[in-house]
Amino acid sequence: MNVLLFILGAVVSLIVGANVLFALVLPRRPRGFERISLKVNSAVRIAFIGLSQIGRRYESKDAILAPTGPVCIVAQLISWAGGFIVGFALMLNSTTHSFTNALVQATTSLFTLGAIHPGGQANVTLDITAGAVWVVVVTLQIAYLPSLYASFNRREGLVALLESRSGVPAWGPEILMRHQIVGITDTLPDFYSTWEEWSSDLAESHTTYPVLLLFRSPEPWYSWLVGLLSVLDAAAMHLSLAPNRASSQARLCLRMGFTALNRIAVTLGWDVETDPDPAGPIELTYAEFEEAVTMMRATGFEMERSAEEAWPDFVGWRVNYEKVAYRLAARIVAPPAPWSGQRPYLHLATEAPHRPPQRTPRGFSTDS
Repeated sequence: MNVLLFILGAVVSLIVGANVLFALVLPRRPRGFERISLKVNSAVRIAFIGLSQIGRRYESKDAILAPTGPVCIVAQLISWAGGFIVGFALMLNSTTHSFTNALVQATTSLFTLGAIHPGGQANVTLDITAGAVWVVVVTLQIAYLPSLYASFNRREGLVALLESRSGVPAWGPEILMRHQIVGITDTLPDFYSTWEEWSSDLAESHTTYPVLLLFRSPEPWYSWLVGLLSVLDAAAMHLSLAPNRASSQARLCLRMGFTALNRIAVTLGWDVETDPDPAGPIELTYAEFEEAVTMMRATGFEMERSAEEAWPDFVGWRVNYEKVAYRLAARIVAPPAPWSGQRPYLHLATEAPHRPPQRTPRGFSTDS
């Protein structure tokens, strides 16, 4: 019996150790037992969503949800500690003759508090091994944090820059309208190119470190997901309404954008349709699309097609990313921006982007 317990303990310790290795060292999408960390993240996320229900406004809910990511890291560390304690306790059971005593000895050895050997002789080898294992885990965790926060900073930098181009919260049609109003539509190709590169980095970092999905932006109405969705909608509308004027970068941005969302969805274990029917249904209605096109036309945005003519092409693009984007927005409780789906945990109305008035200095004249 003791031999079986020892083997079981060794297996448990190896599984936990492998999970630490894959989570902190090996850059790859988690699979199989590597997904243990995702289960921990999910439990913490659900707990914080429950707590957020006490907030009445979105800002207060966001403040409650803000610690979710950091708490997940701590919870992950605690889960690993618990796994190692159980594993080493099973291995020590033969010398302590009591699982309770084995847990005490494993706990003190793991945290290097000084070995306690109740109920039996010392097992120096396992004591030293447990202490060494935890030192390595803590060291890896410390080394892991700079990489995590570097990815977070790269993500949030471009999201913050989006405020001047799309308002807060971000919205696809608003991006095109603002560029037209300010007279900077010539910068759209570079804008799409930048977001293509950003999406590539997002796909890599958020599948390697899934806990980043739960790290919220510093400002309540900022959101990496809503920002990406607004850029994809802007590119899809541009290609649909003015296919000859839209740059090729818009197409590349769309492709990389929905590829990133699909990769994140697969990491979370969701079923993803990689080649959806271009004529398939989407939740966004034609009436909403037509209303946005009317607003764009009022700003003077140059179009080659009517809303009715552009709608099939727009649907063909949006069907590639709408379902995953909406599901992710609900999961991370993103700001209730236009065209971003329902938030079952918010119970708040959609907030339109705020656009500052277009003014010139008093007495300034463009005549010269």
